[in-house]
Amino acid sequence: MPGEFYVEGKQEKLDVTDIRTSISQLQDSFNQLQDGIAQVLDSVIALVSKSEGMAPVTGSTAADWQTAESDVIIIGASNTRYKVLSLLFSIHNLVGASITVRMYMFVKGVERKVYQQSFNAVSDPPGMWIINGTVGIHEALRVTMQSDNAADNGKTVDYDCMLEAMQ
Repeated sequence: MPGEFYVEGKQEKLDVTDIRTSISQLQDSFNQLQDGIAQVLDSVIALVSKSEGMAPVTGSTAADWQTAESDVIIIGASNTRYKVLSLLFSIHNLVGASITVRMYMFVKGVERKVYQQSFNAVSDPPGMWIINGTVGIHEALRVTMQSDNAADNGKTVDYDCMLEAMQ
């Protein structure tokens, strides 16, 4: 009998139409799953392609480094999320034995020192990695420098900074 099947040991018959309907429903579910996976992959690809970073920020700052701690660069802005990928300084124009780099950021509305390190312009390399790994910020990051040598006053400090905007 076409379209009728019996399961061995049972009296009930199976209708081919029910099986075809079940297969069709499974196929529809599979197609929906494929569409969902494709949408997720499209979102991931879009997110990854936007992770190319921003144009590097380069420049120089001249200040009286020995007279007082002075700003070299301010990175980011209040309530704006960034990933700082790298920050480099060139102290090739300085001669101080103690070049101190500090970073400040607002923590719960109050600017706090979050980093301090000293370098030697004579024995350390002229190019220094200040940030050499990814750091997330959501407030302005103020980076300063101070020298122990009056001969450094008025000299330029070069910088190179790479950021990535966060969504």
